[in-house]
Amino acid sequence: MTLIAIDVGGTGVKCALVDPADFTVRHTERHPTHAERGPDAVVDHILDIATGLAARATQRGTPAQAAGVVVPGIIDETRGVAVYSANLGWREVPLAALLARRLGLPTRLGHDVRAGGLAEAEFGAGRGVTQSLFVPIGTGIAAAHVVAGRAFAGAHGAACELGHVVVRPQGRPCGCGRRGCLEAEASAKAVATRYTERTGDTATAAEVAARAAAGEPAATAVWHQTIDALADGLLTAITLFDPERIVLGGGLAEAGDHLLAPLGEAIQARRTFETVPSLVRAALGDQAGCLGAALLASTVIREGARS
Repeated sequence: MTLIAIDVGGTGVKCALVDPADFTVRHTERHPTHAERGPDAVVDHILDIATGLAARATQRGTPAQAAGVVVPGIIDETRGVAVYSANLGWREVPLAALLARRLGLPTRLGHDVRAGGLAEAEFGAGRGVTQSLFVPIGTGIAAAHVVAGRAFAGAHGAACELGHVVVRPQGRPCGCGRRGCLEAEASAKAVATRYTERTGDTATAAEVAARAAAGEPAATAVWHQTIDALADGLLTAITLFDPERIVLGGGLAEAGDHLLAPLGEAIQARRTFETVPSLVRAALGDQAGCLGAALLASTVIREGARS
């Protein structure tokens, strides 16, 4: 048997067929999301991708048993509805029901970052602790608080929006409408923007990090500002959630110790009563979402076995 796992992003769709016995990935695919075609077309595209994956699973002699799909935005996991996803243009899309109807399989819908946090807790850098906080830092910043194998969604599917904690009042404008949010101050996009403003040169966040490591003054200044904002945001999360471990993912985490070491020092310098958790780099890379989707699919099977 096989689990269908789909991780839908604003620009790409990552897919996998996963063995439910040991969560070995047996087949992977990548497709463009084609968000420019409109929200209804994206839904149809995902349904077609899922149908193709189910057909491939049957061809391999391991028919699909369940499906899991994860998407960005505000997700009502109980109803299986994508309540709001700005990158995809979705509002109140009953994606779990649409997929279940198309595939004839039990289907579970989840949030991409919470799913990634579950996967890191189960298979990656969050293993071995009861409480972890998964924080991917890419174009945006989000978080997932995982406790004993569960990632909490909150009352309205919008828990742990760490990127929208204000760390610099009157700071840079954020897409949410406020100013000075962590995402606006310390995301990969913010790093690149701040560097361009200082130098007039265009560089990615990874390039800025590399230039800072090499001692370039402008890059070093931008990197220090980024570390300071991240330390303020993460200390807020530590105060609220008291995790044993923080797992940092996304493009900015590729800087490794050049990020982790000064960030840990900055948090230590700010703490008062808080216990600072270990900071580690995520282990699963861009497979985390698909593996998290497979974990969601597996819960449908377990629930069916218990009923």
